Amino acid sequence: MSLHVWAPNARQVEAEIAGTRSALQPAKSGWWQSETTVNHGTDYAFLLDGEGPFPDPRSPWQPEGVHGPSRHVDHERFVWNDCGWQAPPLASAVIEEIHIGTFTPAGTFDGAIARLDHLVNLGITHLELMPVAEFPGDRGWGYDGVDLYAPHHAYGGPEGLKRLVNACHRKGLAVLLDVVYNHLGPDGNYLARFGPYFTGAYSTPWGEAVNLDQANSDQVRDFLIGNALMWLRDYHIDGLRLDAVHAIVDTSAMPFLEQLRRAVQALEAQLGRHLVLIAENDLNDPRLIRPPEAGGFGLNAMWNEDFHHALHALLTGERRGYYQDFGALADVSTALTSALVYDGRYSQYRQQRHGRPATGLPGRRFVGFLQNHDQIGNRPQGERSAQLLSEGLLHIGAALVMTAPFVPLLFQGEEWAASTPFQYFTDHQEPLLAEKVRKGRRNDFGAASTGAESVPDPQDPDTFKRCRLNWQEQEHQPHTRLLAWHKALARLRRTIPALTDDCLDNIRVDFDETARWLLLQRSTVTIVCNLAGTEQRIHHRHLQLQQLVLASQTGVALENENILLPAESVAILM
Repeated sequence: MSLHVWAPNARQVEAEIAGTRSALQPAKSGWWQSETTVNHGTDYAFLLDGEGPFPDPRSPWQPEGVHGPSRHVDHERFVWNDCGWQAPPLASAVIEEIHIGTFTPAGTFDGAIARLDHLVNLGITHLELMPVAEFPGDRGWGYDGVDLYAPHHAYGGPEGLKRLVNACHRKGLAVLLDVVYNHLGPDGNYLARFGPYFTGAYSTPWGEAVNLDQANSDQVRDFLIGNALMWLRDYHIDGLRLDAVHAIVDTSAMPFLEQLRRAVQALEAQLGRHLVLIAENDLNDPRLIRPPEAGGFGLNAMWNEDFHHALHALLTGERRGYYQDFGALADVSTALTSALVYDGRYSQYRQQRHGRPATGLPGRRFVGFLQNHDQIGNRPQGERSAQLLSEGLLHIGAALVMTAPFVPLLFQGEEWAASTPFQYFTDHQEPLLAEKVRKGRRNDFGAASTGAESVPDPQDPDTFKRCRLNWQEQEHQPHTRLLAWHKALARLRRTIPALTDDCLDNIRVDFDETARWLLLQRSTVTIVCNLAGTEQRIHHRHLQLQQLVLASQTGVALENENILLPAESVAILM
C-alpha cells in the first residue's frame, strides 16, 4: 500500500517507517501521498510540520494503543470460509448485545468464540458488539474510541475480530457492530491535528461536534462513511448500530445518515449480502426508518427506548428522571400497539411535546428490550433488572420482550438473570483526565445514590472485574429457571407464526390498572400477565377455548373465559 493522508492545513507531511522519515507530496483536496509502500505488518506514523509522530487517522491497527504507531493490514490475507453467508432478516431476529471485555474471562474476540454455542442454543440470531474501535487503555465501554478503523488491541486486533465474525457465520449467527459517529474520545484523539474533523459551530455533551456540514466537511463525511463500509466489507459485519444519532448535527440538504444509507445499499448490491443500519435515536423520530419514498432516511430499524422505559417503570416502580413519564399499564399498551408512547404527547420530564407518530410502520423497524448497556451501566451501581425485580416479574418482563411485535434484544447474561453488574469503567492513562472522569461520575450520581463515595470508581480495575459474567451461576437456581424460560420464549417466537406478524394494527391489548393485569392478543396467541402480588382470576372473552402453551409458574388454571394466575406470573395460550 502506498501512503496517503488528508491534512489540508499542513505545510509539510512526512512518514516515519522503521525510524526513517520520508516526505509526502501534496495532492488534490488537501491530500498528501507518497510513492513509498508499506507491507502487511509494517509500522508507520505521520509527522505534520515537524510535529509528531501521530497515528494514521485511518489506521487499521494500533498494536501499542492510541498513542503508538499504526500498523498496515492487508485485508486480503485473511482466509474466510463464510462464502454464501446471508444474515437472517431482522423480522426474525433475536439479538444479544455483548461487551467483549466482560463477556468472558479472557475478554477477547477469541474468548467470545468459545461461548457462541450458548447463544445458538438460546435462540439468538444476531450478536451485537459494543464498540470495538481503538480506545484508551485496555478496558472501557468503547464509546470514547479515537482510531475508528482499528479493532481494539486488547481484544485481539483485526485478526481476532475476523476470526470471531467467521466463527459466528459458521454457526449461523449474524454480527452487528456498534459504531460512534457523533463524537470521539479525548485521549489519543489526533484528528484535529490533521484537519477540520470538528467544528466549533455546534457543541455536544462530549465537546465539539464532528464537522458534517461546514467547510471541508466532504472529506469528514467520506472518512466516516468509509469507516462504515470497511467494517461491512473487510470484516464481513452484517450491520451497524449507530450510536446516538440525535447528537449528529447536520443541516445539509443531503443529511449524513441518508448519504450513509445510500452508500451501504450500494455496497449491499456489490457484495450480494444483506446489510442493515440500526439507529439509537432519543428524539422518537420515525423519519429515520421511513422509506426514502415517504420522505424518510431509509434506515432499517431504531432502538425503542419508549418500550423500555414503559416496561421498566411498570415493573420496578421507578419514577426518577425520564421514568417519571412512564409507569402505567396504559403506557406499555401504547408501546405495544403504536411503538412510540411519546409521539407528540407532552413529556413532563422534558417539559415539552416529544416525538412523532410511527403510523404505518411495522414492528420490525423497532428493537425492543428490558435491558441494554446504557440502561444498566448508567445507573449508579450498574444494577441489572435481576437486582431490581422479583423472579416472577423477570419472567413477565422477558415474556413481553420476546412476544412483542418488535425485534427483541437481550444484554449479555440477561437470559440467566446474571448477578454481575455492568458498571461504567475506563482505563485513561492521563492522570488529569482520569480524575475528571472519576469526579464527573460521582457528581452525576452522588445526590441520587447513598452518597458520592458509593459510586464505583471507573478507573479502579476492580470496577471492570466485577462486571465480568459468571458463566457458572447459570447452573444454579434461580438462574437455571430463567435461562430455560428465555429458551422456551425464543423457541415459541421462532415456531409460532403469529409471533412474527409485526403489523401493529393486529395487536390487541387489554389491561386493568387497579388489578394490575395485562392481556396481549397476537392473532391466535394470548399472553396473560398478572403483575399483582396475589393470585387472581382474570376474565376475558379471548380466553375461551384456548389451551395453555407455556407458563412461568405452576397453578395456572383455565376455566372457559377465566384464567387463574398465581402472583407475578405469566401464561401463554393458543
